[in-house]
This record gives sequence, C-alpha cells and structure tokens, in this order.
Amino acid sequence: MSEPTNPSVVLAGGGTAGHISPLLAIARALDEAQPGVSIVAVGTAAGMETRMVPEAGYRLETIERVPMPRRPSIDLIKLPVRLLRAVRQALRIIDAASADVVVGVGGYVSTPLYLAAWLRRVPVVIHEANARPGLANRLGSRIAKTVAVAFRGTGLPDEQWVGMPMRKEISTLDRTSARAAARERLGLDPQLPTLIVTGGSSGAASINRAVAEAAAGFGTDGSGVQVLHITGRDKQVTGPDGRLLTRPGYRQIEFVDGMENVYAAADLLLARAGAATVCEVAAVGLPAILVPLPHGNGEQRRNAAELVAAGGAVLVEDARLSGSWLTAEALPLTRDTARLARMSAAAAPLGVRDADARMAGLILDAAGVRP
Repeated sequence: MSEPTNPSVVLAGGGTAGHISPLLAIARALDEAQPGVSIVAVGTAAGMETRMVPEAGYRLETIERVPMPRRPSIDLIKLPVRLLRAVRQALRIIDAASADVVVGVGGYVSTPLYLAAWLRRVPVVIHEANARPGLANRLGSRIAKTVAVAFRGTGLPDEQWVGMPMRKEISTLDRTSARAAARERLGLDPQLPTLIVTGGSSGAASINRAVAEAAAGFGTDGSGVQVLHITGRDKQVTGPDGRLLTRPGYRQIEFVDGMENVYAAADLLLARAGAATVCEVAAVGLPAILVPLPHGNGEQRRNAAELVAAGGAVLVEDARLSGSWLTAEALPLTRDTARLARMSAAAAPLGVRDADARMAGLILDAAGVRP
C-alpha cells in the first residue's frame, strides 16, 4: 500500500459522457486537494474514455466489457466466464497501482473493479449519477465504504447527497457576466430573449421534429425570441425544399463545444433530462424545459422530479412535444422574465457547485488521508 500522504486512487467508469465527465471532474478535484495523488482511470477499449481520459491528462487502463443481460440469452450463459476474466484484469490493475481506494461511477466497467477491490480488501467509494441507480452501483453499494449520490432518495444504503461533479467552467459560471461573450461566440443577438434547444450530442429526433414544425412561424409570429437549435452530430433540419432550414430568429448547429456557453447564452433551455443536464442547470440557475426519454427505466423522469416540483423546471412528455406546444408554451416563457427569475431562484437550493470537492474529500477519507 502507498503512503497515506501520497494515495493511489483507481477510478472506474466509462462508456458514455454521463459516466466519464463526473469521473474526470473527480480526478481534477483530487489533484487539487492532494497534490501528488496517483490516479489511474479504468474503462473499456470501445468507450468514449479512450479519447476523453488521455485528453484530460490521465492514464487509462482497459478491461473487457461485461454487459449484464436482463433476460435469458447467449450473453447470460457467457457472463460468468466474461466476468471472471474482467475481475482478473481488474485485480492486476489494482495490484499494479497499489490502490488505496477504488472509486466507481457506474457502468459496465465498474462491477469487475468493485469485486476486485473486495477481494483485495481495498475500500470502495461509489458515486451514483442518476435518481434511479444502475445495476453496477446497486451491486457495488453492498460492499462500498461510502455511497455518494447526485440525487436524494435513490434507495442505495447509507447514501450521502453530494451532487454531480462537473467541470469548473460550469460549476463556477456566472451566467449574467458571461452572457454577452457567450452569445457572441454562438452567433446570437446580444439583446433578444433566447431559447436554446438541444437533444444532446447525438441529437433527439422528436425534439428536432418539434422545432422544425415550429420554425415555420419563426420571424413571423411576432414573438421577438431567437432560437438556437443544437441538432446533434451529423443531424440537420431541412425545410420542404430539402435544404438546410433557415428562418429569421432561428439558427441551427450540430454541436457546441463547451456547454457553459449554452448555459450562459440561454434565457431558457429545452433539453432531455439526463442526470448531468438536470444537475448543471440547477447549479447555474438556468430555467429549463425538460423532456424525459420516453423509453428505458424511467430514470430521466425521476432525475427531473425534484427540480420540477421545486419550480425550477417545466416537464413535458416526449409525446406532447410538438411545434404547436413550442409556439404556445416555450416561446412565451422565454419572454416572461419574471417567471424565469422565479424558476432560477427555485433551482438554487438544489444546485450543488462543489460536488467534485465533496467527492475528493470522501475518497481521501476512505484512503486514510486526513486534511
């Protein structure tokens, strides 16, 4: 084991940005809290972590992906062998790192690391990003020393509410002072009420369709609202003539590098209710219309529930979202400065800006490091 003043931390998680972004925020907070800390991230060879982790300056080790089948299949028959192989790979990583603590943020890669840590008697710290925990963290919570959550009431044992670790560019954002520069970067009018719509980096077909329907009236409805539509990578919205849809007061782009610019530029955001989005809009006080995914296990609806109940966001079902709904509800709300101010204030008690530092403290405590 390493000296307590120079702890070794293994961070497990990958596959999607929803797992990798908080993992990297935790890593940066550990660097700040404990200079000299040794950090190794663990993912799979096929996930986004193969790009994001090295770009952030951290070492990445990979293990085999072990999906957990939810119904009888050939993958279920192969599961024991795959899991055993992945646990052996995880043991080698933990041993090579002389790990003092293993931290998991969920996903396929976390379960083998949790099991390997248990075999080596290395303490486990878990962060659960969603209001409805995933299978890996439900299993891992049974052996974890510390269970931290982004949303209260997940049902995990002895959970501690810390919020969602996020990039400093977002957690330290002052929307008012950053607004003018952000709108200039995004090609927006600095004065007009601004609605920004996004379905995430991959886009959302139902959201794109609704905006396309509403766009027919943009610039002719007298709303005085400008709309920035982030369509998703390799996604475009076309008009009846098959060309890229353009309207006065409407602009579409496929992707924005740096969501802090979106949060600063928008008076109102329409987006899916992913865990990171819900936590980030609460932290920065941005009023939002949240459209939960209509499939899956209902986690996005649960992610949004507390913020909606507090009055910080409006929830609309995916099936109800349409061009006429946007015209009747979203555009007027974008102009309603008094209501937007109330929504922003309502989000404040739920917004956590120092979740990364809170997590770093819990991890160092588990590793036996005292301030």
